[in-house]
Amino acid sequence: MKKHNGMRPHDIAILLKIASKGQQNWYMKDLAYELGISASEISESINRSVLSGLISMDKKTLNKLALIDFLKSGLRYVYPQQPGAMVRGIGTAHSAPPLNNQIMSEEPFVWPFAKGNIRGQAIEPLHPKIPEACLRDNKYYELMALTDAIRVGKVREQHLAVEMIKERIEHA
Repeated sequence: MKKHNGMRPHDIAILLKIASKGQQNWYMKDLAYELGISASEISESINRSVLSGLISMDKKTLNKLALIDFLKSGLRYVYPQQPGAMVRGIGTAHSAPPLNNQIMSEEPFVWPFAKGNIRGQAIEPLHPKIPEACLRDNKYYELMALTDAIRVGKVREQHLAVEMIKERIEHA
């Protein structure tokens, strides 16, 4: 068995892409194309996720409860983020759907992205290709934005985000 050297931030992005597909079949090459991440990196990520118990040994079945538990209990400690400089980008955390309908804030958070239409404090995405991938997939965008709410949000935002992620992953 291959040695596990720890999860990488983009492993979470890949797992959430799989979760966004629900019951739909997926292939590693499709994930690579949709996320803009190399096929070899997708393969390595899936292998790390198998070793950590987030995907089953068949490399196809997402362990939804383990993923939700990790997002809820570990994400903000393993991949912490502090809001940065004011930049142009795409809304994330409480500045993106679905939280932007429930939380009003005058401090928008964004993923830096030249084609973005919001000016706000920079939040580094879990992988540089995430903003572009999210523009092509609304379900994925919601999961990634909710994940950032866990990473940078206040307690209320974190709880709301966890509940919304549970709803989206368990009922997908």
